[in-house]
Amino acid sequence: MESDEITAQIRGWFTGRLPEGWFTGPPEIVRDREEIAVFGTLPEPPGDLPEAERAALVDGLIRRFREETRERRIEIAKEAERAFRQKVSWGVVCGDQTVTFTTLSVPVMTRLRQTERQVLDTLVAAGVARSRSDALAWCVRLVGKNTDTWLAELRDALQHVDRVRSAGPDVRS
Repeated sequence: MESDEITAQIRGWFTGRLPEGWFTGPPEIVRDREEIAVFGTLPEPPGDLPEAERAALVDGLIRRFREETRERRIEIAKEAERAFRQKVSWGVVCGDQTVTFTTLSVPVMTRLRQTERQVLDTLVAAGVARSRSDALAWCVRLVGKNTDTWLAELRDALQHVDRVRSAGPDVRS
């Protein structure tokens, strides 16, 4: 089954199990090999509030949602983990904030040359990161933040390759 189809199946599964009123629409599903992240949009706070009050309201709405839904989210996640054999994390979007709850931290092996290790060591020495691992994660977040458009185009191209590949002949037989 194609990756887009699996993601659509997972989105439908979660939409069918989420209690009414949790989110303003169907959840957004972001997945990779290890994790399914379920993001829902909370109702938008009024726009006519002063900025400080609005920020405090958004923070309060997110914290309340997290606490009030914790037990049910855990139940749904356990069921999904059995069904899809992937860990589940949760997140919400409210106003201009996106907050993720309990995401996986997965080790990734990499080979770095000395000059690349020196970059990580500089970040550690400067107090930007606690370890080389933290420094590498910081670098990945920085690249992701500053190249969103390019990464989105690359992901779209990869999805197109998957669609073309799945429409081709079956070479496994």
